[in-house]
Amino acid sequence: MYDLIVIGAGSGGVRAARIAAGLGARVAIVESRFFGGTCVNVGCVPKKLFAYASEFPGLFAQARDFGFEPGQGAEARPDWARLRDNKTRAIERLNGIYERMLEQAGVEVFVGHGRIEAAGSVSVTASDGARQLLSGRHLLIATGGKPHVPDVPGHELALISDDLFFLPDLPRRVAVVGGGYIATEFASILQGLGVEVQQLYRGDLFLRGFDDDIRRFVAEQMRERGVALRFNTDVTAIRETPDGGRLLTLADGSHCEVDAVFYATGRVPNIDDLFAPGVDIARSSNGALSVDAGYATSLPGLYAVGDVTDRVQLTPVALAEGMWLARALFGQDAQPDVGYENIPTAVFCQPNIGTVGLTEAEAQARYGSLRIYLGNFRPLRYSLGDIQHRSLVKLVVDDATDRVVGLHMAGDEAGEIVQGFAVAVNMGATKADFDRTLGIHPTSAEEFVTLREVARRVPPAT
Repeated sequence: MYDLIVIGAGSGGVRAARIAAGLGARVAIVESRFFGGTCVNVGCVPKKLFAYASEFPGLFAQARDFGFEPGQGAEARPDWARLRDNKTRAIERLNGIYERMLEQAGVEVFVGHGRIEAAGSVSVTASDGARQLLSGRHLLIATGGKPHVPDVPGHELALISDDLFFLPDLPRRVAVVGGGYIATEFASILQGLGVEVQQLYRGDLFLRGFDDDIRRFVAEQMRERGVALRFNTDVTAIRETPDGGRLLTLADGSHCEVDAVFYATGRVPNIDDLFAPGVDIARSSNGALSVDAGYATSLPGLYAVGDVTDRVQLTPVALAEGMWLARALFGQDAQPDVGYENIPTAVFCQPNIGTVGLTEAEAQARYGSLRIYLGNFRPLRYSLGDIQHRSLVKLVVDDATDRVVGLHMAGDEAGEIVQGFAVAVNMGATKADFDRTLGIHPTSAEEFVTLREVARRVPPAT
């Protein structure tokens, strides 16, 4: 009998298992695919490595403005096999680190498909078909999410985000379908690697849920850098061309021919064959597992954290949830709840996005009267040549309290910059606090503490 059985060795599951074992619990973890989950293997980490790679052609071109002749420019394409295989080696090293961390913590590892058979009961089926049954006082589901591809004719010809990290060759022409942060990142990465990219999205503007000023600015900058953004359109069918390409039929009847099409149209909970027949778990309208404030599902003794639930789909959130749950189940001291307000996040498109707090629209609905501060500038690093890359910074201020309730940036190193300012926003910093803070000159980050002129005043929502 285990004190805790975890299904899923991703961020939330590994953190919960390690913390619980460190608190003296007997813990088992079940994983069928890879240690570290989506983030380490086909998400955050390899994506960021590819994002770094996509910046080099621009750096090569800009080097000439600083007196260097590196011999390559914006037209450079990488040795794809070398980049891909170096990435794979780095990820395999991380897989090993995750597995060793679990073993060193005293967690018993089972490789196979885990399934909830009943309250307190988990079966593990290995790749060779061997099956064993485990019993646990507490069970935790941390299986994350998986890409979703709409059921359009020819959808089997499309690639998903996972596939980018293992492509045998880098295509010349690509369509990226979707308007979320994954689609937008992939469009930027591929364009930076020398691919001709079209991003197709059915809405008026991509990155729904981000601040509108940031959305419009990033669209403008991505177009300037060479991504063909096609909004208010959707794919209705995919066919293979005689040369092995893909012919997309769009909603308006037009066609688009590319070498490959990537779908990044959202993710769904990864719960395939997770529950035995007769095990009924409450779910939300999108299929995610419903949990209460303590991450308990409707089945006694069964918990869920991370992307498999209908909360915030971010790795640091899953880590925080897994840590909280392990301490709540096995710790001695009450822990503060995981805070879902003011979660900082980044999008590694080009330009990068960093954000914390409320968008202007959200702040208006919550607080009423606002002051908006905007800075649109060309960073110093681009002043020696003709590259016209720009950055945008934005503060959303509650007029009644002077508190900064939203902070947004699109530009170089936005994630690195906003991470620091997120501390201030979480502490309730006011615009006056920002004004009293001296800037580090010359940096892009100093723009946040030198904004003085009100760009606009926003009245309460009617």
